[in-house]
Amino acid sequence: MNLKLFQALAFAGLCVQGAVAAVAPTFVVTNIDTLPATRVTVTRIATPVSSIVLQTTTTKTSTKSTSTVVQSSSSSTKTTSTKTTSTTSSTTSTSINPTFTAKDPILDGIRNQSMLADIRGIYDLPTKDQVIRNATLNATDIQGDILVGMKKKLELFYFFHINEPKSFKKKFHTYVVPRVTSTLDLLSVSSQPVVCLNVAFSQTGLYTLGINDNLFDSPFSNGQAADANNLGDPGFKYWLNAFIGTKIHGVFLIASDDMININAMVNWLEALFGSDITKMHELQGNIRPPPYDGHEMFGYLDGVSQPAVAGFNINPVPGQQLINAGVILVGEVGDTLQSVRPAWAKDGSFLVFRQLQQFVPEFDQFLRDWAPPAPASMPGMTLAQRADLLGARMMGRWKSGAPVDLTPLVDNPALGANPNANNNFDYSHTGFNLATDQSHYQNTPLNAIMRAGIPYGPEPTQQEYATNTSSQDPDMERGLAFVSYQSQIDRGYRFIQMKWANDVNFAPGKTPQPGFDMIFGNSNGGTIWMSGADVDHPNDIIKAWQFWVLARGGEYFFSPSISALKNVISV
Repeated sequence: MNLKLFQALAFAGLCVQGAVAAVAPTFVVTNIDTLPATRVTVTRIATPVSSIVLQTTTTKTSTKSTSTVVQSSSSSTKTTSTKTTSTTSSTTSTSINPTFTAKDPILDGIRNQSMLADIRGIYDLPTKDQVIRNATLNATDIQGDILVGMKKKLELFYFFHINEPKSFKKKFHTYVVPRVTSTLDLLSVSSQPVVCLNVAFSQTGLYTLGINDNLFDSPFSNGQAADANNLGDPGFKYWLNAFIGTKIHGVFLIASDDMININAMVNWLEALFGSDITKMHELQGNIRPPPYDGHEMFGYLDGVSQPAVAGFNINPVPGQQLINAGVILVGEVGDTLQSVRPAWAKDGSFLVFRQLQQFVPEFDQFLRDWAPPAPASMPGMTLAQRADLLGARMMGRWKSGAPVDLTPLVDNPALGANPNANNNFDYSHTGFNLATDQSHYQNTPLNAIMRAGIPYGPEPTQQEYATNTSSQDPDMERGLAFVSYQSQIDRGYRFIQMKWANDVNFAPGKTPQPGFDMIFGNSNGGTIWMSGADVDHPNDIIKAWQFWVLARGGEYFFSPSISALKNVISV
């Protein structure tokens, strides 16, 4: 089989393609052109923030942003949305809203259960005591999302523009920095906050705050909008307006296990900053309900193959890639630009955000329609089994998380649920020559990323499944809030997307060409294809349009250390 990205990305934490099949007509998602370019903001608070003020003017403008909000408690989940239009103001206030109080009865409460999800098949994090005794990284200074990754139950991404830098910095320094959650905080219920708060800034955000140091990362400096064509996006046709250009200055990452807690943090931040900031966009992420918790919207267990970071992951599981901390954290061993970067950037990380809409019923239909014949070795396969096999060979893993390399024809849920076994393979079998094929990957530890994304949006409805068509209702949009951390975007996410997912010649030396990654590969709106889906006819090709996963926009950010937030960013 053609292992394509799965073969090289197991350590990078991506579920990626393994193979594909027979020549077929292109597959088109119905009414894709009717997707809205923008959607409306969800309003959940009484205290408003100002609209964006890009120039000193009294001209009134309206802005719209996008969000999918999942209101959840321990017993129920529902989706709500409210339209709102905001109007610019020609003046801004540097005072704190009189309704603001530094202490909050919810945010300053005591947690009695973990805010992190316990997901079958995903390795355990080190304990707080283990890190204190054995780790060499300063886990009290590294923002919590970077190394903890994909175990959040609920997470809100709050994108903002800074209108009044001086006032913002003062309030941020005094009130926000003490609430920023560290890695060590998250490793024990006793130190977990009720709400986890992290923050990252774009290049224009740092410039706005007077931070002009060169971080030596060109994609970050230019912004993701300038990179859209290189990433294979079909222009800005489907991008949300908030992400076009460089008007987003920062993002608050707000995570908890109850929407009441997240709303409390949003209320607190907006009461604090008032017109100092403008909310540009927000996106509410949520872990899927059982039995799909930990699985992305297509149904595959996500984050199985996260790398182990030296100095933090004390006991890597069998098969887990061990990487130098500097592959993820700026200024640590393994950061090849350590000598030229400013000292304050140490233990920060570049955050890549991508809002990726997923068309679930259409994906499922494609698997059924183009499932290859049953392999000669298993002639009795049903259509559902053949569709599952096609999906597994495209992703490189079965929905359970079990790797196709270890169980090539049928899923093995017990294997997928076992973190001590589901990465324990090295492709050393018939059809893969370690002496030749593996040589291409000798430097791949430099291309590892830490993933910290979360699904967003509601579950598909029975009507959507019955019609094999995703709803065009903006409130029904679903997908992946993709987040990755790396010390160099060009060697991390960007390399993976451009050199692996989008490169039809990766992995090299294969006949026929492997083709695109059929899940995350992009061709600027053109047809994508791949070989290897049919077990008995690996040279056959399948083709499809790429609209199972559609980029709605994104941005590149830098997530500084907590000490840098206090002593540099907000000073």
